[in-house]
Amino acid sequence: MFFDIGSLEFIALVVLAILVFGPEKLPKMIQDAAGFLRKVREFSDSAKRDIRNELGPEFKDFDFEDLNPRTFARKHLLDNDDLGLKELTSSLDMRKELSEVTDAINGRPSGLPASGPRPATGRVDLGKAGDGGAARSAPPDEPPPFDADAT
Repeated sequence: MFFDIGSLEFIALVVLAILVFGPEKLPKMIQDAAGFLRKVREFSDSAKRDIRNELGPEFKDFDFEDLNPRTFARKHLLDNDDLGLKELTSSLDMRKELSEVTDAINGRPSGLPASGPRPATGRVDLGKAGDGGAARSAPPDEPPPFDADAT
């Protein structure tokens, strides 16, 4: 329906309105609400019309939706691909780059799937800051080190 309200929720709102306002006052309340919404819409339309008139004829086709940053960016940056952004994003495959880095850290040859064979030594521990960052192999049955200050 409207405002992301389902039919069951709308029925519950109608029943609640009947209980709160009563069946004799409800039609008057609906008319008042509709009149208020009509006046707000007319005020908004006249404000838009006045702004277009004040901007002049060169802004005759100005769309107020362009003031929304997402709409503006989509319309002016993504629709006109003068900069070659689509080619750039398609050439940068971050998953491939990250998998190559992960393979290098875990000692797997590049190109093997992540669930492929692992080295016999288990995981690779990058070491502590004091040992120059040299990688050490940890036994596979030992749990990873826990640093309470880091978490």
